Amino acid sequence: MSAAADRLAEVRQRIEAAARSTGRDPADVTLVAVSKTHGADRVREMLEAGQRVFGENRVQEAQEKFPDLKSAYLDLELHLIGPLQTNKARDAVKLFDVIQSVDRDRLAAALAKEMAHLGRRPSCYIQVNTGEEAQKAGVAPADVDAFVAACRDTHKLPVVGLMCIPPVDEEPALHFALLAKIAARNGLAKVSMGMSADYETAVRLGATHVRVGSALFGARPPLGTLPPETHA
Repeated sequence: MSAAADRLAEVRQRIEAAARSTGRDPADVTLVAVSKTHGADRVREMLEAGQRVFGENRVQEAQEKFPDLKSAYLDLELHLIGPLQTNKARDAVKLFDVIQSVDRDRLAAALAKEMAHLGRRPSCYIQVNTGEEAQKAGVAPADVDAFVAACRDTHKLPVVGLMCIPPVDEEPALHFALLAKIAARNGLAKVSMGMSADYETAVRLGATHVRVGSALFGARPPLGTLPPETHA
């Protein structure tokens, strides 16, 4: 087996064990391989090892890597997991299959407009700022219900779930439990939570998607300092 296949197998085994420990079906958990800052060659290694779902933080970086890969691997699924500017909404709708970072009404309106224009409707997750951190994107927990309703009823977005990135200095389980509770209250079946350091905890608390980068790809090439909400 290649090094990529070995790392992928280990992460999948850990997800399976965490799921079974709480009576969940491991098949209900989707591994999103976070490939930001890694080149197309590294993504291709993971594809050849059998991984098909990937996450990117920046639209421009994804545009450089994924069109050719998506042409070669027709079942590749690409998630946008980083902050999205409204002026990038059209590019995001064109390229991504899932947008996990819907966090404000202006962005919801822009996405709805581009989906109607392009005839393409990527699934959407609402990003929740469970720690209510000023420097992070996301909807405050108290505002999620109203925002989900607006996205569904006003903007007609295909909202399927919630996503969060807990504060780095707090117990993630508390934030994962909160996200799962809010999702259930809003009838949303999918919750994207958990990264390389805590994805097993997230699975035990109901994650349907975990976003794992360094545990799969190793240390990232230095690209300057990334804002906290882009860490995976």
